[in-house]
Formats: sequence, C-alpha cells, structure tokens
Amino acid sequence: MDANLPILPNHPRVVIIGGGFAGLAMAKKLRKQQFQVVLLDRNNYYTFQPLLYQVATGGLEPDSIAYPLRKIFQGNPNLSFRMAEVLHIKPEQKVVETSIGDISYDHLVVATGSQTNFFSFADQEEHMMGLKSVPEALNLRSFILQNFEKATVSLSTQTQDSLINIAIVGGGPTGVELAGALAEMKRFVFPKDYPDLDMERMRIVLLEATPKLLGGMSEQASARALKDLKTLGVEVELNAKVSYYDGSILITEDGFRLPTETLIWAAGVKGQFPSGISKDKIVGGNRIQVDAFNRVSDHEGVYVLGDAAAMITPETPRGYPMMAPVAIQQGQQLAANLIRNQKGQSWKPFKYLDKGTMATIGRNRAVVNFLGQTFHGIVAWLMWMFVHIMYLVGFRNKVATLMGWVYNYLTYDRALRLIIRPFARSKSTKKYHEV
Repeated sequence: MDANLPILPNHPRVVIIGGGFAGLAMAKKLRKQQFQVVLLDRNNYYTFQPLLYQVATGGLEPDSIAYPLRKIFQGNPNLSFRMAEVLHIKPEQKVVETSIGDISYDHLVVATGSQTNFFSFADQEEHMMGLKSVPEALNLRSFILQNFEKATVSLSTQTQDSLINIAIVGGGPTGVELAGALAEMKRFVFPKDYPDLDMERMRIVLLEATPKLLGGMSEQASARALKDLKTLGVEVELNAKVSYYDGSILITEDGFRLPTETLIWAAGVKGQFPSGISKDKIVGGNRIQVDAFNRVSDHEGVYVLGDAAAMITPETPRGYPMMAPVAIQQGQQLAANLIRNQKGQSWKPFKYLDKGTMATIGRNRAVVNFLGQTFHGIVAWLMWMFVHIMYLVGFRNKVATLMGWVYNYLTYDRALRLIIRPFARSKSTKKYHEV
C-alpha cells in the first residue's frame, strides 16, 4: 500500500490528483510547509493548455508548453510524484485506488480539470477532433497535414475541398485563436507547401451557437475579434448550431452545409474526476459542488479545485468559470487554508480576483479586457504575449516559446509541419467517471 511513499512523521499527507493549473499551484505553495504532498497524474508532465492550439498549428514544439513535474519539485523532500491513473476514491476509508496501488490520505484534493463536452454529439465523437492535451494537439496537427497530402494526389475537386476545408465549432478563446492561426497558415504557409492546390478554395469556418464570439468578454472585444477574423478570411457563422456531422459533411440547424473531413470541437468542456464522489454532489457540467472553502460536504478531508469544482453561491449560481486563473487562485487559497489550519487559525473563503481576459487572433491582432478597459491590435497582442510567457513553467520553455514566436513573426512561417506519427480517427476511451 501507499506506492512506496516515504513516511514523514508529523506531516499530514495531502494527496493531489492532477498536475494541472490548480494542482500545481497548490503543490508549489505547500512544498516547503509541514505537509507530505503526494502529486498524482497520468502524465509525468505539466501542460500549459492555452497554447495547445499553437502546437496543433505547427507554431511550437510540444516541449515548449510541457514541463516535467518531477523537475519542478526537485529538492523538495516532502513532495512525491507518482505517475498513475486514479481509479476510485474511498472517502470513508480515506484511500484512493490507483493503477499503482492504494494510497491513503489525510487531505484529498481533486484537481482533475475538464474534458471536451460534445453535448448531444457524444455518439459522433469519433468523427471530431478535440484540443485538451498534447497528444490531441499532435493528432490534430498530423491529421490536417495528412489531409493536405491526400488532397494533392486526389483527382476529385469535391474530395479535395472536403480534405482542405476546416470547421471549428465554438467561438470561445480556443476557437477564435485556432481559427486565426489556421487562417495565417492558409495565407503564408500552405500556398508554399502545396503549390498544386488552389488555396483560394480552402474554407476555414468558425461556428458559434450564440449571437457573439468570446461570450465572456466585452461587446467591444467580441466585435473586434469578429472583424479581425473576417479580415483574415475566416467565415464566421453566428447563431449556428450543428445538427449533423458524419466525418465528411457538416450541417447546421439553419441549413448551412460544409464538406470537411476536419471538424475541431471547441464548444465547451465538462468536469472530469474519478468515481467515488456521491452522485448527489454532482451538478451541471459534470462538476462537484463545493462550499466557499472548496470542501465537499459529507466527505471529510475531500476538496475539489478548478474545472471539476462548482462553487455555488448567490453571486455564482453556476459556479465560477472554468478558466485557468480560477483554478490557480483556488489552489493557492486551499493551500493557504491548510496552513492556517495547522496554526489553529480560521479559514478564509475563496473570492475570485478577475484580472482580465484575453484572446489573440493572429499577427499583431488580439483583444484584451483589463481593469474595465478593452485593448486591441498590436498593444493587446504584446500584452497577450507577455502574460503567456510569464505563466509558462521553466526558463527554457519561456525562451523556447519566445524564440519560436520571433521566428514565426520574422519569417511568416511555421516550421514544425511534421507528421511524426500518422493519425487515424477512432473513438477515444473515457478515463474518468461521468454522471
């Protein structure tokens, strides 16, 4: 039992499931405190998810946005990492079942994040591409490039169109940023790589089910993003709800049709977590309801952070938005409360500090909401770059990412157009429990 973990007397064991934004923020804050921190993740690396789209579009290598979890905590003897799949939680016994054995805990933190929410199209999931992990980003990159290679040898114009057209469902930051990156590839990269193809026929279509893009941002930011995308040649369809997709034809409820082999689903996420949490604690979006201290009621010593948590309050009837800043702040706050608990001090409830939102649309194009103001153009683009560089983990990753951006900017090119491993669509295996 306990996966060969060291025994640290007088150090309460805090088991954190998930090495994402929330889990990493909490582990960092506790690493020099009188706790034994055990971090569990199915991967041995942390992923900076906001830049996954750049891996998918050949702008960055995956190791520019991923960082070894063990390296982050070198020299911290009270912190242990185990690469494992968490199978089940036993709150009564204070034990988690994992692929490497059972692990006991004093405090259990579920920070497992979210997964793509296909809503009513879950049965068509095998035809669609998600973008929530490094493997998915690499799969998408390979799939797009493979389709272009197929198009060059196809004698059918109809087949070529289906292979080179790309549809993106979801007008949030991921969808907008991905559409902008692909539009720049259509303009600067694909015509040089594939001179045999008529790139004027390539269509990049962004579909949003609501009347505006970037629903969480200001009207001004939304309007500017729409204008910039159209300038780049992206077809934006608002109030467009997908009704059918079979892997080659996309149809919306209002009759819009697009032949495409590539549909990227960026229309929403839902919480994911291991089984063992009482079903009556699960609320909308497949999230676990928590109190103002991220505690799960009737589950002693169990806490949930980030996308998997729904902190229901009069001010947040649906919980806080599923965003990285919320996850980071919750992880830091829970760590601070556990430290207060050891000192016999009162806990402080969580209050989210909204520092602003941003999205980039392409070269010299971005929108930023900050301190009640909306910025756009090159100023917003530079702000976006600075913030993302600062939040990357590891000096090497910061330098590599910056150098990659400088290269792309100066050359109008994306150098990483490599099909390292060919990808074939198949239905994904669900790893976590869903109610």
